[in-house]
Amino acid sequence: MLLRIGLAVGSSLPRLPLPSIPPLRPHPSCLLSRRRALLLLPLSTLRPYSRSALSSSAAMAAPPVARKVPRKLAEHGDVRVDDYYWLRDDARADPDVLAHLRAENDYTAALMSDTKQLEDEIFAEIRGRIKEDDVDVPLRKGQYYYYKRTLTGKEYAQRCRRLVPTNGPITVHDEMPTGPDAPAEHIILDENLKAEGHDYYSIGAFKVSPSGKLVAYAEDTKGDEIYTVFVIDAESGQYVGQPLKAITSDIEWAGDDNLVYITMDNILRPDKVWLHKLGCDQSDDTCLYHEKDDTFSLGLHASESKQYLFVGSGSKNTSFIFYLDIPNQSKELAVLTPRVDGIDTTASHRGNHFYITRRSEEFYNSELVACPLNNVTETTVLLPHRESVKIQDVQLFENHIAVYERENGLPKATVYRLPATGEAVGQLQGGRAIDFVDPAYAVEPEPSQFHSNVIRFYYSSMRTPPSIFDYDMDTGVSVLKKIDTVLGGFEVSNYVTERKWAAASDGTQIPMSVLYRKDMVKLDGSDPMLLYGYGSYEICIDPTFRGSRFSLVDRGFIYVIAHIRGGGEMGRNWYEDGKLMKKKNTFTDFIACAEHLIENKYCTKEKLCINGRSAGGLLMGAVLNMRPDLFKAAVAGVPFVDVLTTMLDPTIPLTTAEWEEWGDPRKEEYYYYMKSYSPVDNVTAQDYPHILVTAGLNDPRVMYSEPAKFVAKLRELKTDNNLLLFKCELGAGHFSKSGRFEKLREDAFTYAFILKALGMTPPTAASSL
Repeated sequence: MLLRIGLAVGSSLPRLPLPSIPPLRPHPSCLLSRRRALLLLPLSTLRPYSRSALSSSAAMAAPPVARKVPRKLAEHGDVRVDDYYWLRDDARADPDVLAHLRAENDYTAALMSDTKQLEDEIFAEIRGRIKEDDVDVPLRKGQYYYYKRTLTGKEYAQRCRRLVPTNGPITVHDEMPTGPDAPAEHIILDENLKAEGHDYYSIGAFKVSPSGKLVAYAEDTKGDEIYTVFVIDAESGQYVGQPLKAITSDIEWAGDDNLVYITMDNILRPDKVWLHKLGCDQSDDTCLYHEKDDTFSLGLHASESKQYLFVGSGSKNTSFIFYLDIPNQSKELAVLTPRVDGIDTTASHRGNHFYITRRSEEFYNSELVACPLNNVTETTVLLPHRESVKIQDVQLFENHIAVYERENGLPKATVYRLPATGEAVGQLQGGRAIDFVDPAYAVEPEPSQFHSNVIRFYYSSMRTPPSIFDYDMDTGVSVLKKIDTVLGGFEVSNYVTERKWAAASDGTQIPMSVLYRKDMVKLDGSDPMLLYGYGSYEICIDPTFRGSRFSLVDRGFIYVIAHIRGGGEMGRNWYEDGKLMKKKNTFTDFIACAEHLIENKYCTKEKLCINGRSAGGLLMGAVLNMRPDLFKAAVAGVPFVDVLTTMLDPTIPLTTAEWEEWGDPRKEEYYYYMKSYSPVDNVTAQDYPHILVTAGLNDPRVMYSEPAKFVAKLRELKTDNNLLLFKCELGAGHFSKSGRFEKLREDAFTYAFILKALGMTPPTAASSL
């Protein structure tokens, strides 16, 4: 389901997240070493920019001034005048609009030219932490191990497989053989070759057919998240049939001869699910279901058993499920859970039961139930609703079930043994909890094999690199299969992670995840800080590892994630208390976290920088208008800032589907509440901190015109001389560049901006001012 997200904290995922520029200039190794040494000097040796230095940089170029073309927008007797509405061009082809965006990019490049060397060096640092030639943990599936390989200097991955030499059972000690005597590696798909000639390239799905003979993959070459699906022979790479065009990345095999996929309507809402027989023309495909309610969108997934496909139709508060019986070659969907307002369901299958996670207003943190295949209305409660524990995800196996939950804001995982297939199921008891050690961390399920007793999961913390574990659900034995190598002298013992709490204005305790380097931070108020926030869509911004952060942390920064309301970290009510008519809690929670950190000497206003993307960019815009005095610098990535105008326009992608998230401003109550915080509508004549705003021209989640209008209005009204920069990627979408190294450029540029705003730059860069 398409959402306005954009998680720039290293998460993997609505107006999303899922958290750029030219290639790296070559550096002689001796010069690179010297520059790195300069950048890692103690902060006391770094020379601040003077105000005149910033002014001299600004003098290099005049800021673009968007022309004003007043347009009256009237609703509920209220008239707003939008001088910059003309910046919206749905075709992305208006020469005046494109000229303005290029002028903004040129202005940003001019003002950041004095930190280009710094940006390059930070980029080299970030890239230098990555083991470029690497292999994912192979997943054993059928006759093969499947995995991705990355190569030195290459932006994209190779999709590979290797034969399993024996038919023994999968265990936690199972290893893919390598070396001269091992079965040969076969490259199914080399993304580097496919990406040639494209400024943007992304594989949204890669699905192997049940027999292992075919592969279907979804390809996006613009960043607009409209995919083309190709089917290839897994051995020869030859195309099979014609591609499927203009679809989502939701695809699943229904046997070896059929694909199920989803298409979108003219506002990019996933609204139709189709059955495609290989070899037939797309125009002959069968429409299995058409969702006509424009507040609902379709999703698709296969059961772990691979016997059923589930088609879910959902809004923000309600979802219901159909299923397709694959072994019986069904060509019609059957109803699994009915559409009932306020009831939200997800499903899977094992044996003679469907397993359903069900949320309602009464059971707001969800309950887990099972129902027989032949009587889906007869349910047995396996895990009851609990006020303090939220069911997040469920993974089914032939003999076990793994339940991923959240308690007190932290993820947990518990495995239970199930009765033999055919026996009655009852309430789950005697589960085995998996232990985790960091005070704040992230845990997520990884693809595992249904016919095994091994569960695979991902683990990391802000200081623990991404780790993949295999866990024996019978014995409790856990085996680390891989921990990502972090180069560049990274040593986990140098860093501290903490969990802190701030009191919101209504007394609610807001959790925060903190990372810093213990030998550089004084905790006396003198340390610089980057505070990140999101707080929407019930998305949990867990404290995962992100290697690029250490280019700030190793310069003495404290990095903090504020787990504010509107997200899902503390359960369903945490989300409900940060949406619709309670949306302002998201903003005041973030401000409370900032104030708490200042009061407790983690930083000062003069050292506090903030960052958020997409819906987190809305957060940035709102708090900048509310408390511009509280922050030194802000980065708003692809920000959803023109809330009222966007949500009044049902022709814009996502709008109708998100009335249950933000409110429907066609209703007067919502209109005036949304108007009271919508960033574009609340820019005033006041001093603002240094601000960097980014956008993607092809972004289908947050139209580039929203940040463009926000910047134009800030330029018109703000009363300070601080930096205001706008950078629009003209060949990308919501998630910036697609290459793994290109993406790092966005972090390097952002960090160079933050260091410039704080007056922290190496003497070599400062001397050029």
